[in-house]
Amino acid sequence: MKIAKYIALVLIVLIHSIPFYILVNLSFKPIEDTSSKWMPSQQFQVDNFIHAWQDAQLGRAVLNNGMITATAVILVVFIGACASYPLARHQTKWNRFVYTLCISCLIVPALTILVPLYKFIVDVGGINTYWAIILTQVTFALPMTIFLFTGFISTVPREMDEAGLIDGCSRYGIFMRIIFPLLKPITATVVILIGVQVWNDYQFSVFFLQKKEMMTIPVALSGFVSQFHSNISWVAAGCFIGMLPLTVVYLFLQKYFVKGMVDGAIKG
Repeated sequence: MKIAKYIALVLIVLIHSIPFYILVNLSFKPIEDTSSKWMPSQQFQVDNFIHAWQDAQLGRAVLNNGMITATAVILVVFIGACASYPLARHQTKWNRFVYTLCISCLIVPALTILVPLYKFIVDVGGINTYWAIILTQVTFALPMTIFLFTGFISTVPREMDEAGLIDGCSRYGIFMRIIFPLLKPITATVVILIGVQVWNDYQFSVFFLQKKEMMTIPVALSGFVSQFHSNISWVAAGCFIGMLPLTVVYLFLQKYFVKGMVDGAIKG
């Protein structure tokens, strides 16, 4: 049984490593190299990263991605946590209706309302603005956030709220001083899930951010692929650059995710 488990583990690691291998391999391949993506390159073309950085203006795109993602995640965590606390603690008919309505939004594909949403953004002057794309990302990320936060808060004993009320805390004080510190594990999960979603977004950014200086990484890299030319090596190099900041943040949060689970268990 142990051998079978190790074999299965190795197979899973290999399967998940295949996309990364292809990305790295294509990143260093010369454009004129037409060999299979599986074949290692005969020479390493470091210029691919230079061309991707300069031609796609990835420096500006990375800053755009960072600002949009950081602001959206902060708003999602704050609004989602504040909305989930009363939904989890007060099971009234109205709250159950609101919770069901939020969860039902998860089954609505964003592309189905993209046309009316685009027209609305045009009417309010939100094209090529940060606030429009940020509010859009927050809106579509809140249902999943509320679902996760509400489920986690429901596992926190109500006796902690009652103890806070006895000590003279208001409901706001109970949430900020007692409940919110216990949400570290699920907050790290939300930051990772929503952060990846917003960072890699293409469907909203390609429509709402049309100026070159406003483009995010996925939109900027899409310019390398068209009907008449395809610089896959530059795209791969740009994708490699674009994934590095998020990978560093993920590794950083992963440590705090484990630490937050331990702290939450001790405090709970």
